[in-house]
Amino acid sequence: MDEASLTPEAAAGRCRDIVDRVEEAVVVERRVLYETLAAVIARGHVLIEDVPGTGKTVLARVFAEALGLTFTRIQFTPDLLPADVTGSNIYNEHEGRFEFAEGPVFTNVALADEINRAPPKTQAALLESMEERQVSVDGTTHDLPEPFVVIATQNPVEQEGTFRLPEAQRDRFAVKTAMGYPDADGEMDLLEMRDNRRTLAPSVDAVVRPETVLELQELAEDVRVDEAVCRYIVDLARATREDDRTEIGVSPRGVQRVFEAVRASAVIDGREYATPEDVKRMARATMSHRLILTTEATVENVDPDDIVRSVLDSVDVPGVSPDAPTVPANGESSGEGGTEPDSMGVDAPAEESTTDGDGQS
Repeated sequence: MDEASLTPEAAAGRCRDIVDRVEEAVVVERRVLYETLAAVIARGHVLIEDVPGTGKTVLARVFAEALGLTFTRIQFTPDLLPADVTGSNIYNEHEGRFEFAEGPVFTNVALADEINRAPPKTQAALLESMEERQVSVDGTTHDLPEPFVVIATQNPVEQEGTFRLPEAQRDRFAVKTAMGYPDADGEMDLLEMRDNRRTLAPSVDAVVRPETVLELQELAEDVRVDEAVCRYIVDLARATREDDRTEIGVSPRGVQRVFEAVRASAVIDGREYATPEDVKRMARATMSHRLILTTEATVENVDPDDIVRSVLDSVDVPGVSPDAPTVPANGESSGEGGTEPDSMGVDAPAEESTTDGDGQS
Protein backbone atom coordinates (compact mmCIF):
# COMPACT_ATOMS: atom_id res chain seq x y z
CA MET A 1 0.00 0.00 0.00
CA ASP A 2 1.15 3.50 -0.78
CA GLU A 3 1.84 5.03 2.63
CA ALA A 4 1.44 8.51 1.07
CA SER A 5 -2.28 7.97 0.56
CA LEU A 6 -3.51 6.40 3.76
CA THR A 7 -7.26 6.04 4.07
CA PRO A 8 -8.86 6.42 7.51
CA GLU A 9 -9.37 2.65 7.66
CA ALA A 10 -5.73 2.00 6.75
CA ALA A 11 -4.59 4.56 9.31
CA ALA A 12 -6.54 2.76 12.03
CA GLY A 13 -4.83 -0.46 11.00
CA ARG A 14 -1.40 1.15 11.23
CA CYS A 15 -2.24 2.46 14.69
CA ARG A 16 -3.29 -1.01 15.83
CA ASP A 17 -0.04 -2.41 14.47
CA ILE A 18 1.98 0.21 16.37
CA VAL A 19 0.24 -0.52 19.66
CA ASP A 20 0.54 -4.28 19.18
CA ARG A 21 4.25 -3.94 18.48
CA VAL A 22 4.89 -1.80 21.57
CA GLU A 23 3.01 -4.33 23.71
CA GLU A 24 5.51 -6.97 22.66
CA ALA A 25 8.07 -5.28 24.91
CA VAL A 26 6.15 -3.21 27.46
CA VAL A 27 3.42 -4.15 29.92
CA VAL A 28 1.19 -1.11 30.24
CA GLU A 29 -2.46 -0.18 29.94
CA ARG A 30 -3.55 0.43 26.37
CA ARG A 31 -4.95 3.73 27.58
CA VAL A 32 -1.38 5.00 28.03
CA LEU A 33 -0.37 3.78 24.57
CA TYR A 34 -3.47 5.38 23.07
CA GLU A 35 -2.79 8.73 24.72
CA THR A 36 0.89 8.68 23.71
CA LEU A 37 0.10 7.78 20.11
CA ALA A 38 -2.58 10.47 19.96
CA ALA A 39 -0.02 13.05 21.09
CA VAL A 40 2.40 11.95 18.36
CA ILE A 41 -0.28 12.14 15.67
CA ALA A 42 -1.36 15.56 17.00
CA ARG A 43 2.26 16.81 16.72
CA GLY A 44 2.28 17.22 20.48
CA HIS A 45 4.55 16.22 23.34
CA VAL A 46 4.08 13.80 26.23
CA LEU A 47 4.77 14.13 29.96
CA ILE A 48 4.89 10.84 31.87
CA GLU A 49 4.83 11.15 35.65
CA ASP A 50 5.21 8.03 37.75
CA VAL A 51 7.31 6.38 40.42
CA PRO A 52 10.70 4.90 39.49
CA GLY A 53 10.85 1.51 37.86
CA THR A 54 7.51 1.50 36.06
CA GLY A 55 9.08 1.55 32.59
CA LYS A 56 8.77 5.17 31.52
CA THR A 57 12.11 5.24 29.71
CA VAL A 58 11.53 1.87 28.07
CA LEU A 59 8.10 2.98 26.85
CA ALA A 60 9.57 6.06 25.16
CA ARG A 61 12.37 4.12 23.46
CA VAL A 62 10.18 1.22 22.30
CA PHE A 63 7.58 3.64 20.97
CA ALA A 64 10.25 5.35 18.87
CA GLU A 65 11.46 1.97 17.61
CA ALA A 66 7.96 0.85 16.64
CA LEU A 67 7.44 4.11 14.73
CA GLY A 68 10.75 3.74 12.91
CA LEU A 69 12.00 7.04 14.35
CA THR A 70 15.40 8.08 15.64
CA PHE A 71 15.63 8.27 19.44
CA THR A 72 17.85 10.12 21.89
CA ARG A 73 17.78 9.94 25.67
CA ILE A 74 18.81 13.09 27.56
CA GLN A 75 19.41 12.48 31.25
CA PHE A 76 18.48 15.72 33.00
CA THR A 77 20.72 16.50 35.97
CA PRO A 78 21.31 19.61 38.12
CA ASP A 79 24.51 20.44 36.20
CA LEU A 80 23.02 20.03 32.70
CA LEU A 81 23.47 23.18 30.59
CA PRO A 82 21.17 24.43 27.81
CA ALA A 83 23.93 23.84 25.25
CA ASP A 84 24.05 20.22 26.36
CA VAL A 85 20.52 19.91 25.01
CA THR A 86 20.43 22.19 21.97
CA GLY A 87 24.05 22.07 20.81
CA SER A 88 26.61 24.83 20.38
CA ASN A 89 29.04 26.43 17.95
CA ILE A 90 32.50 24.86 18.01
CA TYR A 91 35.59 26.36 16.42
CA ASN A 92 37.05 24.25 13.62
CA GLU A 93 40.79 24.91 13.52
CA HIS A 94 41.23 23.31 10.09
CA GLU A 95 38.47 25.40 8.50
CA GLY A 96 39.19 28.48 10.58
CA ARG A 97 35.53 29.04 11.44
CA PHE A 98 32.82 28.09 13.89
CA GLU A 99 30.58 25.14 13.08
CA PHE A 100 27.36 24.17 14.75
CA ALA A 101 27.47 20.86 16.61
CA GLU A 102 23.96 19.50 16.98
CA GLY A 103 22.80 18.60 20.46
CA PRO A 104 20.82 15.48 21.37
CA VAL A 105 17.54 17.32 20.74
CA PHE A 106 18.16 16.89 17.00
CA THR A 107 16.23 13.66 16.72
CA ASN A 108 12.69 12.45 16.05
CA VAL A 109 11.90 11.36 19.61
CA ALA A 110 13.79 13.14 22.40
CA LEU A 111 13.42 11.61 25.86
CA ALA A 112 13.91 14.25 28.56
CA ASP A 113 14.48 11.80 31.39
CA GLU A 114 13.69 13.17 34.86
CA ILE A 115 13.16 16.64 33.44
CA ASN A 116 12.45 18.11 36.89
CA ARG A 117 16.06 17.43 37.99
CA ALA A 118 17.52 20.07 35.67
CA PRO A 119 17.52 23.80 36.54
CA PRO A 120 14.86 26.06 34.99
CA LYS A 121 17.26 27.55 32.43
CA THR A 122 17.92 24.11 30.96
CA GLN A 123 14.25 23.17 31.09
CA ALA A 124 13.49 26.37 29.20
CA ALA A 125 15.96 25.34 26.49
CA LEU A 126 13.34 22.84 25.40
CA LEU A 127 10.59 25.45 25.05
CA GLU A 128 11.55 26.74 21.61
CA SER A 129 12.24 23.22 20.42
CA MET A 130 8.85 21.99 21.58
CA GLU A 131 6.85 24.94 20.31
CA GLU A 132 8.71 26.02 17.17
CA ARG A 133 10.47 22.80 16.14
CA GLN A 134 13.71 24.72 15.88
CA VAL A 135 16.79 25.72 17.87
CA SER A 136 18.41 29.17 17.86
CA VAL A 137 22.09 29.42 18.75
CA ASP A 138 24.07 32.66 18.44
CA GLY A 139 21.38 34.20 16.27
CA THR A 140 21.18 31.31 13.82
CA THR A 141 18.09 29.11 13.59
CA HIS A 142 18.40 25.40 12.99
CA ASP A 143 15.35 23.32 12.08
CA LEU A 144 14.68 20.09 13.92
CA PRO A 145 13.86 16.83 12.13
CA GLU A 146 10.26 15.96 11.29
CA PRO A 147 8.46 14.44 13.01
CA PHE A 148 9.70 15.75 16.36
CA VAL A 149 8.31 14.64 19.72
CA VAL A 150 9.53 15.29 23.25
CA ILE A 151 8.65 12.63 25.81
CA ALA A 152 9.54 13.89 29.27
CA THR A 153 9.48 11.88 32.47
CA GLN A 154 9.45 12.94 36.08
CA ASN A 155 9.11 11.18 39.41
CA PRO A 156 6.60 12.35 42.02
CA VAL A 157 8.94 11.12 44.80
CA GLU A 158 12.38 12.28 45.93
CA GLN A 159 11.59 15.93 45.30
CA GLU A 160 14.58 17.22 47.27
CA GLY A 161 16.89 19.15 44.96
CA THR A 162 14.49 19.07 42.02
CA PHE A 163 13.05 21.95 40.01
CA ARG A 164 9.29 21.76 39.53
CA LEU A 165 8.20 22.35 35.96
CA PRO A 166 6.69 25.83 35.64
CA GLU A 167 3.08 26.03 34.53
CA ALA A 168 4.07 27.59 31.19
CA GLN A 169 6.15 24.54 30.32
CA ARG A 170 3.62 21.98 31.55
CA ASP A 171 1.06 23.70 29.33
CA ARG A 172 3.22 22.91 26.32
CA PHE A 173 2.75 19.18 26.76
CA ALA A 174 -0.23 17.95 24.78
CA VAL A 175 -0.69 14.93 27.01
CA LYS A 176 0.24 14.00 30.56
CA THR A 177 -0.14 10.37 31.50
CA ALA A 178 1.01 7.83 34.08
CA MET A 179 1.81 4.15 33.70
CA GLY A 180 1.13 2.85 37.19
CA TYR A 181 2.05 -0.58 38.49
CA PRO A 182 0.96 -3.57 36.42
CA ASP A 183 -1.28 -6.15 38.03
CA ALA A 184 0.03 -9.57 39.08
CA ASP A 185 -0.56 -11.06 35.63
CA GLY A 186 1.22 -8.09 34.05
CA GLU A 187 4.28 -8.59 36.22
CA MET A 188 4.27 -12.29 35.34
CA ASP A 189 4.23 -11.24 31.68
CA LEU A 190 7.23 -9.00 32.36
CA LEU A 191 9.17 -11.94 33.74
CA GLU A 192 8.19 -14.07 30.77
CA MET A 193 9.38 -11.37 28.36
CA ARG A 194 12.69 -11.16 30.24
CA ASP A 195 13.06 -14.93 30.14
CA ASN A 196 12.57 -14.93 26.37
CA ARG A 197 15.33 -12.41 25.57
CA ARG A 198 19.06 -12.31 26.26
CA THR A 199 19.40 -8.54 26.63
CA LEU A 200 18.69 -6.37 29.65
CA ALA A 201 16.54 -3.86 27.77
CA PRO A 202 13.70 -4.88 25.45
CA SER A 203 13.52 -3.66 21.88
CA VAL A 204 11.19 -4.05 18.91
CA ASP A 205 11.38 -3.77 15.14
CA ALA A 206 9.76 -0.87 13.33
CA VAL A 207 6.22 -1.52 12.16
CA VAL A 208 5.87 1.71 10.14
CA ARG A 209 8.21 4.19 8.47
CA PRO A 210 8.76 7.82 9.47
CA GLU A 211 6.85 8.83 6.34
CA THR A 212 3.83 6.97 7.70
CA VAL A 213 3.96 8.98 10.92
CA LEU A 214 3.97 12.19 8.90
CA GLU A 215 1.04 10.91 6.86
CA LEU A 216 -0.92 10.13 10.04
CA GLN A 217 -0.23 13.68 11.22
CA GLU A 218 -1.45 15.09 7.91
CA LEU A 219 -4.55 12.90 8.06
CA ALA A 220 -5.40 14.40 11.47
CA GLU A 221 -5.43 17.87 9.90
CA ASP A 222 -8.26 16.75 7.61
CA VAL A 223 -10.49 15.38 10.38
CA ARG A 224 -13.78 17.26 10.54
CA VAL A 225 -14.78 18.63 13.94
CA ASP A 226 -18.34 19.94 13.99
CA GLU A 227 -19.16 23.22 15.67
CA ALA A 228 -21.08 21.37 18.39
CA VAL A 229 -18.00 19.29 19.27
CA CYS A 230 -15.82 22.42 19.27
CA ARG A 231 -18.31 24.10 21.58
CA TYR A 232 -18.18 21.04 23.85
CA ILE A 233 -14.39 21.40 24.14
CA VAL A 234 -14.70 25.11 24.91
CA ASP A 235 -17.46 24.55 27.47
CA LEU A 236 -15.38 21.93 29.28
CA ALA A 237 -12.36 24.25 29.37
CA ARG A 238 -14.43 27.17 30.67
CA ALA A 239 -15.99 24.93 33.30
CA THR A 240 -12.51 24.13 34.65
CA ARG A 241 -11.87 27.86 35.05
CA GLU A 242 -15.12 28.36 36.94
CA ASP A 243 -14.57 25.46 39.33
CA ASP A 244 -14.07 26.64 42.91
CA ARG A 245 -11.09 24.31 43.32
CA THR A 246 -9.04 25.86 40.52
CA GLU A 247 -7.03 29.06 40.52
CA ILE A 248 -6.44 28.74 36.78
CA GLY A 249 -8.24 26.41 34.40
CA VAL A 250 -7.47 25.17 30.91
CA SER A 251 -5.85 27.94 28.87
CA PRO A 252 -6.78 28.94 25.29
CA ARG A 253 -3.61 27.20 24.17
CA GLY A 254 -4.79 24.15 26.07
CA VAL A 255 -8.12 24.29 24.23
CA GLN A 256 -6.21 24.05 20.95
CA ARG A 257 -4.16 21.12 22.20
CA VAL A 258 -7.35 19.30 23.23
CA PHE A 259 -8.81 19.98 19.80
CA GLU A 260 -5.72 18.51 18.13
CA ALA A 261 -5.74 15.43 20.36
CA VAL A 262 -9.42 14.89 19.59
CA ARG A 263 -8.66 14.87 15.86
CA ALA A 264 -5.86 12.37 16.49
CA SER A 265 -8.28 10.19 18.42
CA ALA A 266 -10.54 10.09 15.37
CA VAL A 267 -7.60 9.03 13.18
CA ILE A 268 -6.77 6.16 15.54
CA ASP A 269 -10.42 5.13 15.38
CA GLY A 270 -10.40 5.23 11.58
CA ARG A 271 -12.86 8.11 11.20
CA GLU A 272 -12.85 11.31 9.16
CA TYR A 273 -14.85 13.16 11.81
CA ALA A 274 -14.56 13.68 15.58
CA THR A 275 -17.25 12.87 18.11
CA PRO A 276 -17.91 13.80 21.73
CA GLU A 277 -16.55 10.35 22.63
CA ASP A 278 -13.15 11.50 21.38
CA VAL A 279 -13.35 14.54 23.62
CA LYS A 280 -14.25 12.50 26.69
CA ARG A 281 -11.62 9.90 25.89
CA MET A 282 -8.83 12.48 25.75
CA ALA A 283 -10.11 15.00 28.33
CA ARG A 284 -8.19 13.86 31.40
CA ALA A 285 -4.87 13.35 29.61
CA THR A 286 -5.06 16.75 27.91
CA MET A 287 -6.65 18.91 30.64
CA SER A 288 -5.64 17.75 34.12
CA HIS A 289 -2.02 18.93 34.00
CA ARG A 290 -3.10 22.40 32.88
CA LEU A 291 -5.08 23.09 36.07
CA ILE A 292 -3.62 25.16 38.88
CA LEU A 293 -5.42 24.43 42.13
CA THR A 294 -6.34 26.88 44.85
CA THR A 295 -4.44 26.78 48.10
CA GLU A 296 -7.36 25.12 49.84
CA ALA A 297 -7.63 22.43 47.17
CA THR A 298 -3.90 21.80 47.32
CA VAL A 299 -4.01 21.40 51.11
CA GLU A 300 -6.91 18.98 50.74
CA ASN A 301 -4.94 16.98 48.13
CA VAL A 302 -7.56 17.42 45.46
CA ASP A 303 -6.74 15.40 42.35
CA PRO A 304 -6.99 17.47 39.14
CA ASP A 305 -8.39 14.36 37.45
CA ASP A 306 -11.39 14.61 39.78
CA ILE A 307 -12.04 18.16 38.59
CA VAL A 308 -11.98 17.04 34.96
CA ARG A 309 -14.37 14.19 35.81
CA SER A 310 -16.75 16.60 37.48
CA VAL A 311 -16.85 18.98 34.51
CA LEU A 312 -17.43 16.00 32.22
CA ASP A 313 -20.43 15.16 34.39
CA SER A 314 -21.75 18.72 34.52
CA VAL A 315 -21.40 19.84 30.89
CA ASP A 316 -24.08 18.67 28.45
CA VAL A 317 -22.78 16.39 25.72
CA PRO A 318 -23.82 17.39 22.20
CA GLY A 319 -24.99 15.03 19.49
CA VAL A 320 -22.56 14.00 16.76
CA SER A 321 -22.66 15.50 13.27
CA PRO A 322 -25.78 14.79 11.21
CA ASP A 323 -24.00 12.51 8.72
CA ALA A 324 -22.00 10.61 11.32
CA PRO A 325 -23.22 7.28 12.75
CA THR A 326 -25.41 7.66 15.81
CA VAL A 327 -23.61 7.04 19.10
CA PRO A 328 -25.86 5.14 21.54
CA ALA A 329 -26.70 7.00 24.72
CA ASN A 330 -25.37 4.13 26.83
CA GLY A 331 -21.89 4.61 25.36
CA GLU A 332 -21.81 1.14 23.74
CA SER A 333 -19.92 2.57 20.79
CA SER A 334 -16.75 2.23 22.87
CA GLY A 335 -17.84 -0.90 24.69
CA GLU A 336 -19.06 -4.26 23.43
CA GLY A 337 -19.50 -2.97 19.91
CA GLY A 338 -15.84 -3.61 19.10
CA THR A 339 -14.82 -0.21 17.72
CA GLU A 340 -11.13 0.53 17.48
CA PRO A 341 -10.72 2.54 20.69
CA ASP A 342 -12.15 -0.35 22.68
CA SER A 343 -9.88 -2.81 20.87
CA MET A 344 -7.04 -0.71 22.22
CA GLY A 345 -8.46 -0.90 25.72
CA VAL A 346 -9.63 2.72 25.82
CA ASP A 347 -13.11 3.44 27.06
CA ALA A 348 -14.84 6.70 27.85
CA PRO A 349 -15.93 7.02 31.48
CA ALA A 350 -18.80 4.63 32.07
CA GLU A 351 -20.87 7.16 33.97
CA GLU A 352 -20.86 9.58 31.06
CA SER A 353 -23.25 9.40 28.12
CA THR A 354 -22.86 10.72 24.60
CA THR A 355 -26.17 12.60 24.67
CA ASP A 356 -27.43 15.17 27.09
CA GLY A 357 -30.21 14.63 29.58
CA ASP A 358 -32.88 15.40 26.98
CA GLY A 359 -31.56 12.79 24.57
CA GLN A 360 -30.50 15.45 22.10
CA SER A 361 -28.77 14.05 19.03
